[in-house]
Amino acid sequence: MKILLATQKPFAAAAVNGIRSILEEAGNEVVLLEKYAGEDELVAAVSDVEAMIIRSDKVTARVLDAAPKLKIVVRAGAGFDNVDLAAATAHGVVVENTPGQNSNAVAELAIAMMIYMSRNQFTPATGTEILGKTVGIQAFGNVGRLVGQKAAALGMKVKAVDPFIPAEKIAEAGAEPVADVAALYSSSDFVSVHIPALPSTIGSIGYDLITSMPKGAVLVNTARKEVIDEAGLERALEDRPDLKYVADVMPDNYEALREKFGVRIFATPKKMGAQTSEANVNAGLAAARQIVAYFTEGCTRFQVNK
Repeated sequence: MKILLATQKPFAAAAVNGIRSILEEAGNEVVLLEKYAGEDELVAAVSDVEAMIIRSDKVTARVLDAAPKLKIVVRAGAGFDNVDLAAATAHGVVVENTPGQNSNAVAELAIAMMIYMSRNQFTPATGTEILGKTVGIQAFGNVGRLVGQKAAALGMKVKAVDPFIPAEKIAEAGAEPVADVAALYSSSDFVSVHIPALPSTIGSIGYDLITSMPKGAVLVNTARKEVIDEAGLERALEDRPDLKYVADVMPDNYEALREKFGVRIFATPKKMGAQTSEANVNAGLAAARQIVAYFTEGCTRFQVNK
């Protein structure tokens, strides 16, 4: 099988070597497309491949139309909204992710962001400690649970809400389950967001939720930019000068927000949650193993477009 490793933001060399080793040992040919300029290059590269490994690269209907032999795409990471699932299904292409491989890296970043904002981005002004504060976790999957564990170890109180996880399971994992998202926001000094970008969640975090947070609260978004109503966020920061926002996903109006609100807002220049050497390797190797399992065993355990 010919397998394309397509990464505008390349894997670390150790990850590439590991991916290549796993795939080639199983009798596959590996082709690299790194730091490519745009969709045209990706379209040209997929014409004769049977499988793809990607990171945040966009697999659109146009890309799928250009890949008649393609059977499987594995997104090295948890999120998969960069793949047109409907088009993939229509083409008979299996789409998988690698859940859990980047979770610790994202969770550590979320905790670091809480401390960074509590200390006013390390400017000389007097900050606050996170000890004894309450963190509310919106979505209690792999990343959310790890954030909760790390926060509890630092002396924080942990609350969580997840419509897909029973309250007793949340409690067993060491967090206090709350009734709904509104209750989470109104009772948390920090809210750590881990929801996917779906039609039901896009723009769902806006003025009302943000301004319901306690005095001095911090909203931490290491999920997706699209889940934030950015106009509502700006209005909330205007009306509540005590609130702060930090994100691993830069808002469209970030420069204007930064100029207006200073150290009350911060966003990384590129998505950094999974940018550790460990996560880089883990996700890449998992993707390679899943492709081998698919072609040798027909395994689709991590398929997301069922």
